[in-house]
Amino acid sequence: MNPPSGFRSSSTPIYRDATTRTVSADGVDFAYRQLGPDDSGVPLVLLHHLAAVLDNWDPRVVDGLAAHRRVITFDNRGVGASSGSTPGTIEAMAYDAVTFIRALGHDRVDLLGLSMGGFIAQVIAQQQPELVRRIILAGTGPAGGSGITRVTRLTLQDMARGAVTLQDPKQFMFFTRSPSGRQAGRDFLQRLTERRHDRDKAVSLRAFRAQLTAIHRWGRQQPADLSTLAHPVLLANGDSDRIVPSANTLDLAERLPNSELVPLYPDAGHGGIFQNHQQFVQRSLEFLAR
Repeated sequence: MNPPSGFRSSSTPIYRDATTRTVSADGVDFAYRQLGPDDSGVPLVLLHHLAAVLDNWDPRVVDGLAAHRRVITFDNRGVGASSGSTPGTIEAMAYDAVTFIRALGHDRVDLLGLSMGGFIAQVIAQQQPELVRRIILAGTGPAGGSGITRVTRLTLQDMARGAVTLQDPKQFMFFTRSPSGRQAGRDFLQRLTERRHDRDKAVSLRAFRAQLTAIHRWGRQQPADLSTLAHPVLLANGDSDRIVPSANTLDLAERLPNSELVPLYPDAGHGGIFQNHQQFVQRSLEFLAR
């Protein structure tokens, strides 16, 4: 009998203790971590958000997924501990992500893309459809989506708010300002500190600027024809995402022919999957197991 979703024995490795490894391909040393059972079938590759490195994944999400699936997190080109220069387009980031996946020897993967990572996942699935089995898109939107060109302004605004109030800007970017939203933000930020050793390098200013450029270009692109993307897709977001407005998740649900929408998490923002990590992990594992 399989254990319930998220079950983990005390002897099972957890993301906090996962070894940081490197693999070289196309002139880049990609930093990555992996955990979870080797015999669980198709691995799940996580594609993270703007300015994120390995230590910005919520350990409750990674550990919950890795209880049943092989999970791989990585820093793309020029990000965190990975070498090279971060490109200024989503398409180039997708190329680098595929290079990393192939370097690990995988010819079939599932993808979980959060925010900018969701942009990258869409491009990978369109350009390398045979590589991808299933996709989870969280807090993201299509090319040319509503409000995506405002990401730079909102990000810089929240960074300034964080500096003035001596708070982490993710408190403003990822969570609502309600009492429960603020508490969820504090809990999330506390979880990010659980890893005490071998922590990743913070994103550089150069990489951050390149990512902002890529996101702005994505927001200005003509909408892609998503009707040709036949992969099963699970969509999740909070109902109050102000960074990549929640309307984009509903737009994707309408335009992707084989998608299913998790009801938008109430009183949740861009970090809705972190605020509701237990529900998200359970629904994701069910989706991936089909």
